Amino acid sequence: MLAVLAPGQGSQKPGFLAPWLALPGAEVRLREWSSLAGLDLIRLGTTADADEIKDTAKTQPLLVAAALLAADQLPMDKVGVVAGHSVGELAAAALAGVLTPETAVTLAAARGREMAAACAAEPTGMTAVLGGDPDEVMAAIEAAGLYPANRNGAGQIVVAGALDHLAKFRAQPPAKAKVIPLSVAGAFHTPYMAKAEHVLDVIASSVTTSDPTRTLLSNLDGRPVVEGKETLRRLVRQVTAPVRWDLCMQTLADLGVTGIIELPPAGTLVGLAKRGLKGVPTVTVNTPEDLAAARDAIARL
Repeated sequence: MLAVLAPGQGSQKPGFLAPWLALPGAEVRLREWSSLAGLDLIRLGTTADADEIKDTAKTQPLLVAAALLAADQLPMDKVGVVAGHSVGELAAAALAGVLTPETAVTLAAARGREMAAACAAEPTGMTAVLGGDPDEVMAAIEAAGLYPANRNGAGQIVVAGALDHLAKFRAQPPAKAKVIPLSVAGAFHTPYMAKAEHVLDVIASSVTTSDPTRTLLSNLDGRPVVEGKETLRRLVRQVTAPVRWDLCMQTLADLGVTGIIELPPAGTLVGLAKRGLKGVPTVTVNTPEDLAAARDAIARL
């Protein structure tokens, strides 16, 4: 069984979408999605600089569009499992048939705008914690009045909350843990995003869904979701809930996944898989030149 994964915010790089414009129909599709998002996704993915594309409102629809554009070049009917990290869940939901690509991009744009607005309301941030005893790290996070926003597995937890609390946490990190401040707009996947979740819930109330056509894993608990409406509910809830990518990887192991393909901009999730799912072959798709390896992986199923 092969899994296709869609990355989340922080994986973007300036110009990463440029090679994909040479594919037949790619520019037309991106212009259609740009209209839905209210953003020039082509410019953002080709000529915009790093500072501009780390803007949450712009990054999220850009990442979903990139993943869907690349997946359209693969024989997805042969893929057994899909999952996405954070906003990548919207791309995964489209690949599972729960949402149309157009709806996924539209929701990603709304999600990005509202999360950016929530970030601007209060000074918050995120810090990566690498290593340390997991129980001690979690206890230190709670004691500092912070939240475990991403539990990524492979010894990596991302903590989020008020900037002053994060500063104190970094000054006295858990034993044997390395802490790295992240350049993000705010405390994603925490109660600080409550207003964004509320707005997204209102928007989602008019969204039509279908039940998944292949196994779709949820960031909420790592388990497969079997109903379209439940998938949408979880996608909204995920704005304030921790990303449990560690549990997603555990489910991939339990399902006996024999290969992983990460959609563009690829690298982050494959990196976690190499540490947390040792021995499982992986393919990173960053340019159209990588499609041959991805198709070959699918053909070997």
